[in-house]
Amino acid sequence: MGHPLYVAFIWHQHQPLYRSALSGRYLMPWVRLHGIKDYLDLALILERYPKLHQTFNLVPSLLLQIEDYVAGTAIDPWLEALLTPVADLTLEQRRFVIERFFDASWEHLIYPYPRYTQLLEMREQRGTAWCLQNWQPEDYEDLLAWHNLCWFDPIFQEEDPQVRSWIAQDKGFTLEDRRAIYAKQREIMGRIVAQHKIMQERGQIEVTTTPYTHPILPLLANTDSGRVARPQMLLPRSRFNWPEDVRSQLLRGKENYQTRFGTEPRGLWPSEQSVSPAVLPEVAKAGFRWLVSDEGVLGNSLGHFFNRDDYGHVQAPDLLYRPYLIDTPAGPLSMVFRDHRLSDLIGFEYARRPAEEAARDFIEQLEAISRLLKAQKAAGPHLVTVALDGENCWEYYYQDGKPFLEALYARLSRHRTIKLVTVSEFLDKHGTERTLPLEKLHSGSWINADFTTWIGDPIKNRAWELLAQARQVLEGHPRATEASWEALWAAEGSDWFWWFGYGHSSQQDALFDQLFREHLQALYVSLGEAIPAPLKSPLERHDSPGSRVPKALIQPEITGYAFEQEWHDAGCYEVGGARGTMHRASSVQRLWYGADQRYFYLRLDFGAERPAVVQIYWFYPHLIHYNSNIDLRDRPGEGPVSYQFRHKFEIDLLHRHCQLFAAGEFNKWYPVPTSTRFALQECLEVAVPWDDLEITSGVHPQFVVVLARDGRFEAVIPETTTLEVQVP
Repeated sequence: MGHPLYVAFIWHQHQPLYRSALSGRYLMPWVRLHGIKDYLDLALILERYPKLHQTFNLVPSLLLQIEDYVAGTAIDPWLEALLTPVADLTLEQRRFVIERFFDASWEHLIYPYPRYTQLLEMREQRGTAWCLQNWQPEDYEDLLAWHNLCWFDPIFQEEDPQVRSWIAQDKGFTLEDRRAIYAKQREIMGRIVAQHKIMQERGQIEVTTTPYTHPILPLLANTDSGRVARPQMLLPRSRFNWPEDVRSQLLRGKENYQTRFGTEPRGLWPSEQSVSPAVLPEVAKAGFRWLVSDEGVLGNSLGHFFNRDDYGHVQAPDLLYRPYLIDTPAGPLSMVFRDHRLSDLIGFEYARRPAEEAARDFIEQLEAISRLLKAQKAAGPHLVTVALDGENCWEYYYQDGKPFLEALYARLSRHRTIKLVTVSEFLDKHGTERTLPLEKLHSGSWINADFTTWIGDPIKNRAWELLAQARQVLEGHPRATEASWEALWAAEGSDWFWWFGYGHSSQQDALFDQLFREHLQALYVSLGEAIPAPLKSPLERHDSPGSRVPKALIQPEITGYAFEQEWHDAGCYEVGGARGTMHRASSVQRLWYGADQRYFYLRLDFGAERPAVVQIYWFYPHLIHYNSNIDLRDRPGEGPVSYQFRHKFEIDLLHRHCQLFAAGEFNKWYPVPTSTRFALQECLEVAVPWDDLEITSGVHPQFVVVLARDGRFEAVIPETTTLEVQVP
């Protein structure tokens, strides 16, 4: 009898260090709020399906902060407001509560609760100023409570009597209630490590770790590694080259793990799945046995691009679905490489689909892999690795993903030819047959198989220069203490560089900037050194978003190569921050748009993986004509994709073919002639004649851009509104 198809799920649980090294205060609440929603429920749900084994990665910086909250020593501004009598809230605190206590997925964390929805509608319809003038104490009482209640995982809302009673109460919360809610938060967070330890000792899960503060190890070893994947990358003026810090981060992460789990970790999730030949010997020397990275890293290492068929299935599955053995001067290491698409299906796609349908589709994906391996007569055993963020995606699922996971786990428990295992379980039983020379290992991460998310942008580079300067001051300093090193290690975390400059944005960008600088300021303070002036001011402006409307007419050449001066006056929509800490390598990073007297212009800057099809939809307010729906499967029922449009322009990027369509009666689309020009090289540039769209001067067309594949909806830009451009 042949081998089953082995599948290794690896869930990555992470938060950066939100505690200011200067004040000791926490600047953000996300450890506490995700702590009651995402870090315990995954393990509790899995525990109900004992046949299924999985791997959980718990980052040291997350565990340290969970313990602070459990001990009652962590205070963040949101928590401070929660525990303050409403009569004692200052004007600024009241404004803060009105503006920031709706920071959650409205669809899944606010709209299910009538009172919370009522408060949101008041703010949205009448504004913050009106709320400040007219809200009564009970409005603040209820908002303070609901921003905390909505984060309790459905498991606790259904099964914990106290949480269930609060949800049913709906309104009329008191300070005593809020203090009890906080106590319940601490109680749940206090179970996280213990639950994982019990399940690991039982053999159902394996718990792995990450370098101490989640740094990009290859860049700590040498920032020049950024040029392996991007030879023309602009690097910081001061090279960061401290291999000793790679060693320290690994050993501190290992020590953190041993203290909590009473054993040595075998597996390592290198931060952002980033690896290079320089860091693997240090990983082996620290005693780790295996680590995980992305299929893009494996593909670049093997010189093989993992092509997929029209259904998204890897055409060379025998190459991807195996562990690889890498010999290092410090000993051998096994590496597994995740299936990027399967991981993205859970991380980005299935939230939009019914739970049963999504679970069935995932099983069918695995069955297709098994059939393809058999058809190619590839000898087993094979290991499919699905590795992704274990917290952020669930906010976009119905009931935090609980129905999806239950449907998926029930099917997997009954399946005869698919077996879920921990990575170490597979390696112990089957070993590692394939080898990969250390010198062939590509230097890259899970995003684009490069490091451009963390280095190369002018602001990111400036942060690396400040870090390198501080590191040089610390080396051999006679007044260096443990606090000095802790401040350095905190500043080496990847998250600060993620948010700096180009690529990602959030409402908390200014706080991330502040935290990075305060970690470095604390280092200088601990040494008795003067704080450098650049650390006293933000590294970049945070007073306005990157998105903007067109400033003037533009006339770019349609070449597929972006010349910034040609798009200087264009409108711009920043896509990177739409889901904050979520990142999809295939997503559009920026959308540029504008016009002149003859053309509508559009430019898309892509990430690592271009979409298969790009569609532009226009409608023209106040003009009477036929309009039709977006005709794609899995199209959401809300937002701009639920509108009807007059024209559709579709570009098949794979075959470089385009077609313009006009809406007709009975909700149909009909092809019409067009002299549209487009070019696809480094970016996509498009020029659509206004004459082809049958509109004249003075009209204000509304438009959206839709990404699609195989007739299936993938994404819309923007997500919640339309963009407007004026016909000159």
